[in-house]
Amino acid sequence: QAQLVESGGGLVQAGGSLRLSCATSRTIFSTNAMGWYRQAPGKQRELVAGITSGGNINYGDAVKGRFTISRDNAKNTVNLQMNSLKPEDTAVYSCYRRYGPVTYWGQGTQVTVSS
Repeated sequence: QAQLVESGGGLVQAGGSLRLSCATSRTIFSTNAMGWYRQAPGKQRELVAGITSGGNINYGDAVKGRFTISRDNAKNTVNLQMNSLKPEDTAVYSCYRRYGPVTYWGQGTQVTVSS
């Protein structure tokens, strides 16, 4: 089971900001890498940002410098702060958790950026 609860997303104008959150259990949070992928209509799924249980971070090239991923240890939550949003950021954003070779996915949340 994924045991991932996503929140955030919605509609925003270009240049605006949104925050996505992905909550899970304490055990999963402390042992899994977590992060976000996105998929726009007609495009392949791409990495947005990921963070390991040890705090190592990587970002997709398209979002570097605009998005920030972080871990909230008190809430067992991974947050994705998205700033300077562009219409091309419009996609379904899915939280994931990964333990070894196995990846679990959240249900996804729509982010729409209007021009």
